[in-house]
Amino acid sequence: MRLSLNQITTRRWTLPEVVAGCVRAGIGAIGVWRESLAATGVDDAVRLIGDAGLTVSSLCRGGFLTAVDSAARRTALDDNHRAIDEAAAIGAQCLVMVVGGLPGASRDLPASRAQVAEAIAELAPRAAGCGVRLALEPLHPMYCADRSVLSTLGQALDLAEQFADAEVGVVVDTFHVWWDPELFPQIARAAGRIASYQICDWITPLPSDVLLARGMPGDGHIDFGPITAAVRDAGYTGPVEVEIFNQQVWDADPDHVLTDLITRYQALPA
Repeated sequence: MRLSLNQITTRRWTLPEVVAGCVRAGIGAIGVWRESLAATGVDDAVRLIGDAGLTVSSLCRGGFLTAVDSAARRTALDDNHRAIDEAAAIGAQCLVMVVGGLPGASRDLPASRAQVAEAIAELAPRAAGCGVRLALEPLHPMYCADRSVLSTLGQALDLAEQFADAEVGVVVDTFHVWWDPELFPQIARAAGRIASYQICDWITPLPSDVLLARGMPGDGHIDFGPITAAVRDAGYTGPVEVEIFNQQVWDADPDHVLTDLITRYQALPA
């Protein structure tokens, strides 16, 4: 299967437990989160993942690059340099970049987007030298203020195209982009730049914490077939990573979650 499990989907599992769960379920790839990686230790994680024969589809996450204070900005950049090193160590196919929202009381979106561009210009050569591809992830506009000033695939591509496609790509995450009337032209434009394809569903009503609004494929409103076909036609042949933030999913038995997830994935249009 091309299916990859982003480990946040089974949040209460440690990285060793996620690896063991994927092996039991026959899932050949994982998306790793830095917090879990730190808890395990990079060297131990490299051995663990390698011994299990798993591919690392992504490392989540770098970014949060919009601090105005020079010291805070330097701290963020240094942390992203460490994230690049971690992604290289575990052989991640990309480092997912959630670029950050408006800092403090700022309302200046153009300035924040300019800061992101400057930061990516610093990080991209270092990442390329380490064999790591930065993957800009546009987030749904409801996260613009606090998480990402890149809200559309078009905006992410405008920035990514300032760099070589092997250095900076984009993430197509169905949860964040399914609503966009320009989605299909932008996916076609992204040919050669899609570094990660992530799927989950958009469920309603939205929970009070909108971070937890992601559903299992098939439980919501997204028509996955046309999006998957467009991503394929744009030349993407990598893992299909399922990333779900949902309290009910997190509370369920993780092994049962994986069984359900595989069934849902296999039922999706190819």
